[in-house]
Amino acid sequence: MSENINKIINELHIYEKKVLKELELDENATPDEIAERADLNIKSVMSAAGSLASKGIITVEKDVEEKFSLTDAGKKYAKIGLPERRILNALKDKKELAMKELATLDDIDKKEINIAIGWLVRKHWAKINKGVVNITEVGESSIDKSGNDEDLLDVFTDKKELLKDSLSEDMLKGLAALKDRKNLIAENKTTTHSFKLNDLGKDILNVGLTFEEEATQLTHEQLKDGSWADLKYRPYDIDVEFPKVYAGKGHPLRRIIDEIREIFLNMGFTEANGNVVDSAFWNFDALFQPQDHAAREMQDTFYMKNPLTCDLPDDVIVNKVATAHEDGGETESEGWGYSWDHDVARQSVLRTHTTGISTKFLANNEPPMKMFSVGRVFRRETMDYKHLPEFHQVEGLVAAPGINYQNLLGILKEFYKKLGFEVRFRPAYFPYTYLSTECEVYLEEKESWIELGGSGMFRPEVLKPLGIDAPALAFGLGIERLAMIRYDISDIRSLYKSDIKWLRELPLEEGVRLD
Repeated sequence: MSENINKIINELHIYEKKVLKELELDENATPDEIAERADLNIKSVMSAAGSLASKGIITVEKDVEEKFSLTDAGKKYAKIGLPERRILNALKDKKELAMKELATLDDIDKKEINIAIGWLVRKHWAKINKGVVNITEVGESSIDKSGNDEDLLDVFTDKKELLKDSLSEDMLKGLAALKDRKNLIAENKTTTHSFKLNDLGKDILNVGLTFEEEATQLTHEQLKDGSWADLKYRPYDIDVEFPKVYAGKGHPLRRIIDEIREIFLNMGFTEANGNVVDSAFWNFDALFQPQDHAAREMQDTFYMKNPLTCDLPDDVIVNKVATAHEDGGETESEGWGYSWDHDVARQSVLRTHTTGISTKFLANNEPPMKMFSVGRVFRRETMDYKHLPEFHQVEGLVAAPGINYQNLLGILKEFYKKLGFEVRFRPAYFPYTYLSTECEVYLEEKESWIELGGSGMFRPEVLKPLGIDAPALAFGLGIERLAMIRYDISDIRSLYKSDIKWLRELPLEEGVRLD
């Protein structure tokens, strides 16, 4: 015990020693008295006291005294009464008053009318009906009965200031009501501190304190002239608490996007980008979605007013897509059996998926190809814990002779493995792929499978109009959904809230560099 106390004493700053010494002389000394006697400024005393308290040597007690007084406006109301009381007195005999009559009352200022009406209704003293103020039963019973706020105003006429601790429960209710109004109550808070020696502090004083200047840093001159050898150095406590340092790091969504991008690039894919605003042709028609498909309705898609329309690609592609919709064209399909409309295809939309990037890439390149894209997409979703009207989507595309459904499953297994998931597949339906599958990943902590992405082989009705004779596979997933799993988030909106505490405490994944 003695060795531990000596260690604590050796590590005390001289200001801490001075505060302790003054408390030894007078245990009830105030911070100001200690500052004067020890020849320290008050900031140094409070800083030393805080350090002593953190070590358990003393206890710092804080007392906040709250005083309230009336402003000039409050004094006016204390003298002539609250505006709603004055109107209530006018309603005493008439029972009702037209709103325009209020301005003619002798003791009501025009500026007070709206305030008075608001409080009449709030206190249930009156009701407003078609421009007429009608007294209520509560109002009639309150004519000769003052409220808590009025009683407190009466108290203030006798006393200039009131301590909060001296107020009764009813007076506190009146104070709250008066504080709800603007500029009636002035508040003055006075904070005082007192120190109390703990047992450890008393043990330290029993051992005794020595006062001598201690060096905490060296100057160039001291090192040069050798005087450093004669200095006394204050020991450092390597176990002392230190402030947390929050390293700069990327937002979790950005980190996942970068991780996915690196996976695709390492797998030999090429990245492609597209426009946020695009034509319905590339967003829907080129994917063999009929022009009366439910996904095109206003409740699912954002249609643009400016620009209202987009240009279509060359006539060859447009005509082939049109015939694929109408009768199947060269695809051996029956198509959708309707008359395809160029004007519908020209409509400009906020893209509902990134698959339009894939169809453009197919139209402008020849197999073999491996492409991926990451981008923000938009849908008219009702915002809740798992839906947002805009979110991120990542998509992969592979087209080459001999590509088949087994290749699709193999690529998906490898992709999700690199993301750290065990994956399984189940049949699904998508308008522009066949065969189609949904990918489910296993969550060990929840012992359950969760759907994370869709995939499939592009239909001939998609490929042939774009000039692609080789088979092509595609797959994609929503990045926000992946982030919710990765960071154990139950509400998708949390990803877009400015919660600095959550962002600071979010750990860096292993291997992530800060530069």
